[in-house]
Amino acid sequence: MVGDKRRRVLDAALRVFAARGYHGTSVPEVAEAAGVGTGTLYHYFEHKQELVNEVYRDAKQRLRAALLDGLVDPDVSAPGAAKAWFLDVWRRMAAFAGREPDAFRFLEMQDHAPYLDAESRQLELATVAPLYGVGQRLHERAGGGRVDVVIAVMWGALVGLVKASRLGYLRLDDAALAEAGETCWRMVEPEARRAAG
Repeated sequence: MVGDKRRRVLDAALRVFAARGYHGTSVPEVAEAAGVGTGTLYHYFEHKQELVNEVYRDAKQRLRAALLDGLVDPDVSAPGAAKAWFLDVWRRMAAFAGREPDAFRFLEMQDHAPYLDAESRQLELATVAPLYGVGQRLHERAGGGRVDVVIAVMWGALVGLVKASRLGYLRLDDAALAEAGETCWRMVEPEARRAAG
C-alpha cells in the first residue's frame, strides 16, 4: 500500500505540474490532488524540488521507453533509411503524446533546467543520445543538416500540433499526424536527397 500512495502522489503531481507548471504549483495542492495530507507527501519527498525531479524522471523514463524500445537502427546505406527512421521516431513521439498527454505536456511545457538534479539531467541525455547517434550516422551518409537541429524541429513541431489540438485549433487524428510527419520530414530532408527526388 505504501507504493500505491507514493504512485498516487507522483500521478497527481504530474497532473498539477502539467496544468500549472513548477512555479505555479504548491505542495499542498499536490497533496490535495493526491488525496493525502501534506505531511504524508513530505514523508515521501523532502521538498518540492525532490518531488518534481521524481515526476520528471518518471515521465522521461516512459518517454524514453516509448521512443527507444524496439526502435531498429537503420541500415544507413539503404535507400529511404533516413526517412523511414525519422517517421518511425515521429510516430513513436506522437503515440506517446496521445497516450500520455499529461506527461507530454509536462515534459514540453517549460524549461526544466533550473530545478533538475544530476540524475534527471543524465536521464535527459540518455534519452536523446541514441537518437542523436543514429541521426549523426544518417547525416554523414546523406549530407543532411545538423542533427541537434533536426531533433529540435521534430520535437517542436509535435509540441505545436499537440498544443493547437488542445486549444481546439485543429483536430489531431492519425491522418493529420501522418501528414505532419511527412511535412516535417520535408523540412529537414537532406538537400542531396531532395534534389535527387
